[in-house]
Amino acid sequence: MKFFTAIPKTRLLVTLFASLFALLSLNVSSAEEDKRVLVKMPDMMRDHQLANMRDHLKALNEILMNMGEGKLDKAAEIAEARLGMSSLSLHGASHIAKVIPKEMGAIGTSMHKAASRFALKAQEGDPLPAYKALQEVTAACVNCHASFKTR
Repeated sequence: MKFFTAIPKTRLLVTLFASLFALLSLNVSSAEEDKRVLVKMPDMMRDHQLANMRDHLKALNEILMNMGEGKLDKAAEIAEARLGMSSLSLHGASHIAKVIPKEMGAIGTSMHKAASRFALKAQEGDPLPAYKALQEVTAACVNCHASFKTR
């Protein structure tokens, strides 16, 4: 611990950030290394899907904000309305399902189902199981984005 107290805090922070940046730059992957499946979609559908995903991210942020404030019922309401199975018609999922690989659609469906399960857990009022259920939602997002890309 004496090591850290002997170095001025500003210099320590600069050194830590420089080291972190160096480590991160070693892991930057080039386009040739991108092994995700390319899904070609009509521009209008791709734009619609990207808008849906931006809203999903916005909904996740609102869910986390409400959970942090102890408003689990509000978090559940947002999850079901914007991410859960109740949101499928809002997102035009049936139209997009026609142009994406079955595996991609299955991941999307698993995300929507996980969001509905999260909503039920959040309504129970215990934040810990609710957070665990929310992780299943984000895991589906991570899986899809790691597996597929659109153009």
